[in-house]
Parts: sequence; structure tokens; C-alpha cells
Amino acid sequence: MVERLPHFAEVALANVTREYPNAPAHLLAGREELVEPRRFHPAFYGAYDWHSSVHMHWLLLRSLRLPWNGAEPAVRDAAVRTLDRHLTPEALTAESAYLRAHPSFERPYGWAWLLALASESAAYAETGTELTAEQHAGAQQHVGAAAWRAALLPAAGTAAELILGWLPKATYPVRHGTHANSAFALGLVLDSAERAGQPHLLAPVAAKVREWYVPDHGAATRWEPSGQDFLSPLLCEADTVRRVLPAEEFAAWLGRFLPELDDASGAGLLPPPRISDTADPQIGHLLGLCLSRSAALRGIAGALPCDDPRTAALHASADANLGAALPATTSGDFTTDHWLATFAALALGSGIPD
Repeated sequence: MVERLPHFAEVALANVTREYPNAPAHLLAGREELVEPRRFHPAFYGAYDWHSSVHMHWLLLRSLRLPWNGAEPAVRDAAVRTLDRHLTPEALTAESAYLRAHPSFERPYGWAWLLALASESAAYAETGTELTAEQHAGAQQHVGAAAWRAALLPAAGTAAELILGWLPKATYPVRHGTHANSAFALGLVLDSAERAGQPHLLAPVAAKVREWYVPDHGAATRWEPSGQDFLSPLLCEADTVRRVLPAEEFAAWLGRFLPELDDASGAGLLPPPRISDTADPQIGHLLGLCLSRSAALRGIAGALPCDDPRTAALHASADANLGAALPATTSGDFTTDHWLATFAALALGSGIPD
């Protein structure tokens, strides 16, 4: 992944500072709300939509946490300066106020990514890595990772409040392969909550995962994909369940949930979909499906015993899906560039502990 970081960072920078085109998911209460996006979202106004802006900020922070071996200092400096401008107490207070005023906005996908961003800011602050004046001109004006972390903490608290208000009334999970998918969001919350300063989320979220998914059995890969998925409902579920079950229990559950995996071999398991038009905003989602599949397949394989015979098929499918989509990750087409690199980062892994 390291060799791709400068380009990923360039794409993320271009997106989080690009206000238009913009697809605001805002219900207009009156003509007075016909305002430019940054009036409502001073931090997350770019990257086409709110959730993409949030996870592209995550990608910038993830990029900073990895070694660049001195490459592209101008890009790194621009990333820091952009984060300094966007992740301020004032901007994030406004974002929190908006979320509270619109409690179903971006539920649950955007909430989960906001927690992931807060977690990433904390992880970066914990490295103690700061830029010096010798490394980057003007670094004396750099606010610092600790300030980003502090500014994001109340916003993460808002996301946590919304999650805790939603879970008790969420009787059924959403299982389709786009933004409302419950399993993907809850998995991201479980990965992020503690470091984001919200450890009280872990128990209720894990309990909901067990309630919704542990009873499932007899799934079939022939059900997928749907025509505009960027997430695999089957793999998101399995990848989330592995976060809440002990290893032996998860291995047994996986056999009940996806029994055909016992006989799978090679890359024949969930082969990459045929993508007829990568520039189509919905069909192009299938590129993200390949990448999110790859990340989930590796997560599932990593939760199984080393000698589990199913791991070979899982890794082969992960490699095939990654190879099918990675070349399109930074295509120059805003339709995919405003979001896809984040999923490439998830698929490639980071080489750093989380």
C-alpha cells in the first residue's frame, strides 16, 4: 500500500476540497435552506456527499500514519494543512449540531465513518508524529494531531448518542449492499469505538450483532451481487460476526452460515462481477464491491485457524477481486474517484496496527 499513498492522498485532497458537484442528502424545510453545502457542513462539504468526505478525511489521516520514505513532501504538507483547516472545533461543532438536528441523516454508514475518522485521528496523535519546520515550510502554523483528535471527540460522541438511540428500535437489519447495510457499519463501529473515545458502544453493538446475525444459516453466494452493490451482504455479515465471536465459535458459525465454503476452491468463490460501465454512478459501485469483498474475505480468513482448509479459497477470491478493481481506483473520473480509494485502502491493508 505504501507506494500508492501519495496518489491516494492526492485524490483525497482533491475530493475533500471540491465542493461541486455535490449531492446533499438534505430535506429542505424551506427556501431559506437553499444554501451552499459548506453552510451546513463546514468540515465535510466536499467529495460529492457527506459520507465520502468523512471517509476521504479518514484516508488522509491513514496516509499520514504510514511511512512515505520521504516521497512527495508537498502532498503530505497539503494534507496536513487541509486537516488543520477542516478539523477545527468550530467546524465540527457545526457538524455535530447538524447531526443532532437531523437524527436519521447518514444512518448508519456516515455515523460509522465519523467514528472511524475520530479513531484514526487518535491513532495518529498517539504516534507522536509531528511535522517540523525543516520538513515543511510553514510548519510552525501546523495545529497538530492532538488538536484534530480533541476537535473530533465531541462529534464522535454525537455519533455514539445517535447509534445508542437507534439500536433499540432497529428491529431488523438492513441487508442490501449499499450505504444502509447494517453489518458493515456495525463492524466499523466495533473497530473504532474504543479509540474514538466511545467504549460504551462496544457492548450494545456486539449484542445487536449477535441478535441479528448469529442465528443465520444456509446463505448462498448465488444471491450476489445485486446490480449496484458496493458491499457484499454475505461477507459484511460474516466479517462483522467474526468480531464478536471467539475463534472456535466463529469457525463453526461460518460453516452453518455459508456451507458451500466447505467445498470451495481457488478463485471460484465470489468471482469478480462483470462491470459494463465503470463511469455509471450505480454500476460503478461494483468496483467498490470487489474491494470491500477483498477486505472482508481477508478479515474472515484471518479469524480462522491457520490450518483451516477454507482459508485458501478465501484468499484466492480476495486476490481475484482486488486485482479486478485496483487499476480503477484512481481513474481520473470523479464518479469513482470521490470514494473508491478508501475501499482500496481497506482492501490493501495498512501495515500498521489498529
